[in-house]
Amino acid sequence: MPGAEPGLRRTRSTAAPRQPVPRGCSMAAVFADLNVPGAPERKSLQSLLEAAAHLGYSTVAINHVIDFKEKKQEIVKPISPSELFPSLPIVQGKSKPIKIVTRLTLVVSDPSHCNVLRSTSTNIRLYDIIAVFPKTEKLFHVACTNLDVDLICINVTEKLPFYFRRPPVNMAIDRGIYFELLYTPAIKDSTMRRYTISNALSLMQICKGKNIIISSAAERPLELRGPYDVANLGLLFGLSESDAKAAISTNCRAVLLHGETRKTAFGVVYTKKTPRAVEEEGVLPVRKKAKTEV
Repeated sequence: MPGAEPGLRRTRSTAAPRQPVPRGCSMAAVFADLNVPGAPERKSLQSLLEAAAHLGYSTVAINHVIDFKEKKQEIVKPISPSELFPSLPIVQGKSKPIKIVTRLTLVVSDPSHCNVLRSTSTNIRLYDIIAVFPKTEKLFHVACTNLDVDLICINVTEKLPFYFRRPPVNMAIDRGIYFELLYTPAIKDSTMRRYTISNALSLMQICKGKNIIISSAAERPLELRGPYDVANLGLLFGLSESDAKAAISTNCRAVLLHGETRKTAFGVVYTKKTPRAVEEEGVLPVRKKAKTEV
C-alpha cells in the first residue's frame, strides 16, 4: 500500500485470528456435576465437594438414591450445605463459592414404585432435582411420557434389556426432561466402558444429542474429571463438540430450571392474539377509509 508505514503489513499478517466460542462453552461457562453420591461419611462427601470446586465446577448436586428392591427406605430430608461446611469451597477461576443443590433418584423396577412421585410427601418437594432410573422398557416409556421428573438415568454398567424408541424419547424432549449418562464407570472398568459407549451411542441415534447431561457419580475425589476432560469423553459417547460441552453446562442449568418450575408452577396461562373483527356491510375501518378518501 502506498503511504503505509513499514512493518504494518507484517503486523497484521502475524496476528492470530479470533476463534469463535463454541455453543455451550462461553467465556463465562458455568460447569455443573449433578450426581455426587451422598456418602454416609461427612468427610468423604466434603472431600468430593472440595475436589469438584477445585476442578472448576460451579454447581454440584448431592444425590440421594432410593432403590425399592432393597429394604424399605424412607425419603429423608435433603442435607443442608451449612451442615457440611461453615463456609463453602471457592470455585477455581471464579472466586465464588460452589453452589450445592439436592437431588433424589428413584430406582424403579415395578409400576407401583412410581406412586411415590404422585404422593404429596413434603420431603420430595424439598429436593431441587427429581430423577428416575427405569429398569424396564415399559417404565422407561412411562417416565418419558407421564412422570413429573427432571432427569431420566440411562444404565451404563450393563447391556440394556430394551431398545430406545423414538416416540417416547421425543415426548420426553418436548416435556423438557433430560437424559443422564455417567462417565465414572467408563474409566473404572473396560467392560463397563464398552457398555457405556454402546448404550450412549444407541441413545444418540434417537435423540441426536439433544437433552443430554453427563455426570460423574464419583465415590472418591480421584474419580472426578475436569469439565473439559468430560466434554472430550462426550465425543466418545456420540455427542458433537458443542453438545458435549452443553452436557456439562447449559443443559445442567436447564435441568435446574425445570426443577424450579416443577416445584413452583401450579398452572400455565395460555394467551392467543385474536384477529381484529371485520365490520359488516362493507364499511372500511377508519384508518383504511382515510387512505381511500385521500
